[in-house]
Amino acid sequence: MLPTTDRLLLGPGPSPVSKRVLASLTTPMRSHLDPDLLAMMDDMRERLARAFHAPEGSLCFAVSGTGSSGMEAVVANLAGPGKHAVAVVNGYFGDRLASMLSRYGATVTRVDGEWGKAIDPAAVGRAIEAGPCDLVAVVHAETSTGVRNPIEAISRTARANDALTIVDAVTSLGAMPLDLTAAGIDAAYSCSQKGLGAPSGLAPVAFTPRAIERRVPCRSFYFDLGLLEDYWVRRKYHHTISAPLIYALHTALTEVEEEGLKSRWHRHEAVHHGLVEALERLSLSLLPPDADRLWSLNAVRVPDGTDEAAVRKHLLQRHNIEIGAGLGPLAGKIWRIGLMGSGATIENVVRVTQALGDART
Repeated sequence: MLPTTDRLLLGPGPSPVSKRVLASLTTPMRSHLDPDLLAMMDDMRERLARAFHAPEGSLCFAVSGTGSSGMEAVVANLAGPGKHAVAVVNGYFGDRLASMLSRYGATVTRVDGEWGKAIDPAAVGRAIEAGPCDLVAVVHAETSTGVRNPIEAISRTARANDALTIVDAVTSLGAMPLDLTAAGIDAAYSCSQKGLGAPSGLAPVAFTPRAIERRVPCRSFYFDLGLLEDYWVRRKYHHTISAPLIYALHTALTEVEEEGLKSRWHRHEAVHHGLVEALERLSLSLLPPDADRLWSLNAVRVPDGTDEAAVRKHLLQRHNIEIGAGLGPLAGKIWRIGLMGSGATIENVVRVTQALGDART
């Protein structure tokens, strides 16, 4: 049976989608090589390049799959046997990135950090300079901990040592300041269902000219950059892309540009601070220090003696609000509250904090 009621999605993703984006899913169907769809995909590539602030000559498109497919597409085309990678691991998704680099044959040096704090860029720098180092991989917005890592400082050291920087922007693109050109980032990936405000199922990726020049023979057919470029740019069949998901992401990117990226970033920042203030009135606090916090994903400490799962169940069953649980060593210790895309509103802050207050009385 299909769902018949709305649910407020305030977990780590997927996030709410606007009525306009939702309506786009019902647009008349087109095939994966229809000229109408291909024209929309061409426009989407340009919009994604602007969203990433990618340098001229970059290849930006959307992989069919979730954020992890974007991760694998980037890794599969840049990592392989004989490559040496430094991977920042201070959360669940940093660990996944390190594992994926290893699966594709790279020799991986992990720089492990405390879950809940940003990585020390000096520690990453020492690992890079110890060499050899071809790739540096870091999660910008660590979804498991609510932490923002210092990608600019890490990228500078990588560039100074002639290494490529790979950035996971799954929970930052469209919600947090991100500029591949200014930061000197060589490749990045994200997802459609968080800061951009579309349904899940597509993973935006960006390969700069420097990354394209240094790509390796891809061991994956599905994620081969050359084959995907053939489809997205040269109109050669590769796979049957979902037209409705293209419609939705294109509409979401249109909304991003109508709002303006800087205005969108400021909205997410303001809503985040509104949540922090509301949580303080409930004697609740966030896990990361102020300077390390994401605006889009908030890791809220579970007070001692509180059954965190029971609180989440209460929010779902009594208030129709979904929030997320902790992962790994933070399981049972935090709630993850996402305020992303069209879901980043003060009204949603009021709803979720009132529900938390109700659950704890």
